[in-house]
This record gives sequence, C-alpha cells and structure tokens, in this order.
Amino acid sequence: MNEKDIKLFSEFPPVSTEAWEAQITTDLKGRDYDKALIWRTNEGINVRPYYRDENLKGLDFVGTLPGQFPYVRGNRKAGNNWLVRQDIEVVDLSDANQKALDITSKGVTSVGYVFKNCREISVDDLKQLLQGISLEKTEVNFVMTCKNAVLVKSLVAYLKEQKVNPGELKASVNFDPIGVFTLKGKFCSSEAEVFVRANEILEAAAEYPGLQLIGVNGKNFNNAGASIVQELGFSLAMGAEYLTRLTENGLNAGAVAPRIRFNFGIGGNYFMELAKLRAARMLWANIVKAYNPKCECGPDCKCDDNCSGDVCLCACEMNVHSETSVWNKTIYDPYVNILRSETEAMSAILGGTDSLTVLPFDVVYEQPTDISERIARNQQAVLKEEAHFDKIADPAAGSYYIENLTASIADQAWKLFLEIQEKGGFIAAFRAGFVQAQVNEMAAKRIKAVATRRDNLLGVNQFPNYTEQITENLDSQLFEAVDQTDKDAEVETIKFYRSAQQIEALRYATDCFSAKNKRPKAFMLTIGSVVFSKARAQFACNFFAVAGYEVVDNNAFGTVEEGVKAALNAKADIVVICSSDEEYAGFAPEAFNQLKGKAIFVVAGAPACTDDLKAAGIENFISVKTNLLESLTEYNNKLGIK
Repeated sequence: MNEKDIKLFSEFPPVSTEAWEAQITTDLKGRDYDKALIWRTNEGINVRPYYRDENLKGLDFVGTLPGQFPYVRGNRKAGNNWLVRQDIEVVDLSDANQKALDITSKGVTSVGYVFKNCREISVDDLKQLLQGISLEKTEVNFVMTCKNAVLVKSLVAYLKEQKVNPGELKASVNFDPIGVFTLKGKFCSSEAEVFVRANEILEAAAEYPGLQLIGVNGKNFNNAGASIVQELGFSLAMGAEYLTRLTENGLNAGAVAPRIRFNFGIGGNYFMELAKLRAARMLWANIVKAYNPKCECGPDCKCDDNCSGDVCLCACEMNVHSETSVWNKTIYDPYVNILRSETEAMSAILGGTDSLTVLPFDVVYEQPTDISERIARNQQAVLKEEAHFDKIADPAAGSYYIENLTASIADQAWKLFLEIQEKGGFIAAFRAGFVQAQVNEMAAKRIKAVATRRDNLLGVNQFPNYTEQITENLDSQLFEAVDQTDKDAEVETIKFYRSAQQIEALRYATDCFSAKNKRPKAFMLTIGSVVFSKARAQFACNFFAVAGYEVVDNNAFGTVEEGVKAALNAKADIVVICSSDEEYAGFAPEAFNQLKGKAIFVVAGAPACTDDLKAAGIENFISVKTNLLESLTEYNNKLGIK
C-alpha cells in the first residue's frame, strides 16, 4: 500500500460491527432483523446481509495456498487453466472421429465419447475413434454404463501400441456402478462382482496414472432437484464407498483416490455453486487422508511438500469435472438458457473445476444444432480468452462472504455425509430409501417454489415472451420426469426433473388448443387509480401470459360500462379488473354484473373487501400470493384446455 492509499484510509475512521448493527436496526424501523435480512437457503444455511474480517476467525483453511492440502483453493499452484469439454454421442465411430477432429480445431481440449448402447469396444474401434487425436494434447473421456472392463483393457492395449507417454496422458472412463444403481435400481451384476471388476480395471491400467477410471456422478442428484449440500454430501459418500470397498479388497488408497473423478452439476445459485467446489475439495482431501494413502509416485514424485512420511497428501486432490445443470433449463424462451449456463460456467471456473462442459441451450428439447454447440464452446472461449478466468488461481480467496459460504456448505455437507456413514454407507442408505426421500422432498420444495414464483425462471413463470408459440408437436415426455428404472429394480431410483416442466406443460397445452381453436384472451379492465390500475394490469398480463394466453392491456377506462363494452367487443375469455383496493368495492360488483357471465371475471389483488366481493358472487382473485401453477391449471380447465 503506497503513501497516498494510507492517507486516504486514514480519513475514514473504522466502523465497528456494533455500529453497523445499530444503524441497521434504526433503518429497519421495527421490522424483524432475521425475517428482513437473513436469507435461509435450501441447504439449511443462514446467509447474513454482510460479512467482515472478524467472520474469518476460526476458518483454518483461509491461510492455505493454491495447490496445498486441503486444496480448498484448487489443485493448481499457479493459474486456473481448465479443460474445455464437449461430448459426442457415438453412433458411428467414423462420424464421431470426424466430429472430434472438428471440435478440437475450434477450442475443445477435452472430448467426451458417450455410448448410449452397450457395446464391446475393441482396439480396432479405438483406432478408428481416436484417429488423428493426440492423447498428449487432448483429454479423452469415455461414458458408458456397461462393458467398461472390456473398454479399459482395449484402451490400455491401444495406448501401449501407440506408445503414448503415461506421464502426459489425461483420460477418463466413467465406470460408476453405484451411480447406475441409483438410476436403474439394481447393479448390472451382483454387488460384490462390480467391485471385483473395479479392482481389475484399476490393476489393468496401473501403468497409466493419468487415466481416471471411476466416476462419481453427483450431477445426477443435481438434475434430480437435490440441494447443493445434498449433491455434495451424497457424492462424498459415494466416493468414500468406492475407497472403502477397494481398500478392503487390498488396494492402497493412494492408488485408488487419484483414479476417481467427481462429475458435478452446476446450477444457477452463483456464489453457492462456486463455494460448493471449494468445499468439495476440502472435504474430500480430509476423507482420503483418513484412509492413510501411501505414495505411489515412485522416485520421480512431484508431490513436493504434500508428501509427509507414509501419507501421500497429493493423493487427496479431488479431480473435478463440471457440467451445467439441466434442472433450470427451459423449452420456452430457450435463449435465456445461454445466460443461465454462462453464470453456471463462471461458478464452476472460479470454483476451480478441472474441466467443464457447457451444455447447448437447446439440449433439453432437441438434438443440439451446430450453432448451439458452437455457442456453448464459445461461452467458455470468452471466459478464457477475453475475461482471462484462466490466469488467477482461486480469485474468490479472501472474500469474507465466499469463505464463510465455503465453510457453511462444508459443515452441512459433512453432517449429511456422517449421517450416511452411520446408516452403513451410501449403498445401504440408498437401499433403505434415505437418499431418495431426501432428494424427492427437496425437488418437490424447489418445484413448488417455481410454481408459486418464490423462485423466478425468466421466460417461464416470470416475464414470459407474450408472442411465443410452439407449433410443432413435442414429445409429452419433455414434461415428465426422466425415469431410467430397470424393470427388475430392487429399490426406488432417483429421477431427473426440470423445474419448469409443469408450467411449460400448461403453456404447451394452450398452444395445442390454440392451433385448433381461438387463443384464450385475457382483457385488462383498468379503471380508477392510474398508479394501481397500471401496476395491477402489468401483473395480471404477466400472470396470464405464463399460460400462453393472449393478453390485452389498456389505458384506464372512464367508466365500468365503457370497459365492459370494450372487453365484449374484443371477445375476451377472461376479464381482469385492475384498480385500487379502495375502489374495488364499487367497481368490481358493477363490472361483474354488467358482464353477465359472458367471460370469466377476475379481480387483480387481495383487497380488504374480498369477503364482500365473494358475497356478491365474485369467485376469482389473483395476487402475488397465488399459486401460479394451481390457479392457471384451474383457468385452463374452465376454458376447456386439457
């Protein structure tokens, strides 16, 4: 700090926390501090309105450095260069290879090959699939739910044949039998056999330390509606289950832990998702340390000061791949998905992810187009080449808020992790239904928050595009949970949801109805107070446009008779009276009586005279407290829209 800075700061006396609190109490003017200013998250965390240096006391990890145990600040000692990943669904090997060559020439540094159908991958298959791909420069990842052991053996044979340098190889195979169990409700073979197979896979690839072989797919919980703490707690429990089973089979934790890759979903809660990755690394490092990992690095160990005695601390690094969430993506107004995934990408990168997939904005409703894939790639390119997010390791370091958020998430996730361990580990807890119950309860809570607009989804439950209509036929499954349960499932599984799907199903029903009939029309009968009538008309237009109705706003009418006449001439299906609470007592019954049941009559607001209006026969009211989904479903039913 130079002399000018010192002089500047000396002109402002320090302000104590007590002084801040006193001023806040004065400004609140009697309102409850906790209710007005404390944010209670789905994760069970109470977020304060501000944080100060004193809030860092007791947080031991604050003094650590990037690349230093417990890796809260990231695995890299300098910079933050992550891998840009794009996945390719493999149908034809040659086509997949051509696409891989194309995207790696456009900024992609990590290619994911996704096999939807079970197939045995041979060395010849890999030669065709990987032709022209430098495995020293490009990470390759294989995602398949079966035949992984065959794939790994073929991959090792291919690597030897191609004389790939083991020290420069970076690749992964997403072998995750526990994850398959959570989605299908059964193991592909017996529970004991899948861990024997895991042993075989690890031993087969022992010469290639850069090949990560076991996936922990926490993103599945994310896309099922779990909270950030639940995704983290369940993922850690799955990782610990792999460590326990494989070390019990005779393997060293120092050889197992570096082969595990965590695949997290990244949602729209910007700072909490950022802090989640920091907390995840810290907790995983301490979990692995408890397994007493032995150093597997040999004479060329690069762990430096992270190896002490018999414990290899560099084995405690968490390998993290992140993928933008599907939970909050929408079919209507889909270009908003680009904004959502961009903030999610920022969270993952600033949180220190090792690699990142930004899903194309249209992925939830169609096979992504070339342009949507290009946009997704360029979203990362902008953050790397223009925003320079790759230059600074852990830019969140020292933020009073984020450091405390990291500690809070770690604390809550650790409690959940311990609760699962008390139930016998992840598999036992899942068999008992504990995990599913937790996820389902949270998903229902979050979906209700969207239905009641406590959580806003731009373009869906708030500020919809009034003119947007979907005219093509959509698969009804787009509006249902994605259920991968096997017909011979032993237990209940987790299902994937989108928080928008119920409201979008409602609007799509309107679009389908309107293709054969007149589009329902909601007419704003604005009268009286200009301020209130205008505000309530805007609210009501937004409300009914969510269901895809045509909305007609108006300047204030001079009389009720004039407004009713205009509504009938417009052939309105719904007439919404918009005025002040005081004026409703006179205007609302008059308008209701003049309409004579020729349209559904609605009062915008919750006036004190509501009981009197109901006594006069008025049944329909909408306000900020109205359950949007339930109310619009009722209006659809009244209009014959199914």
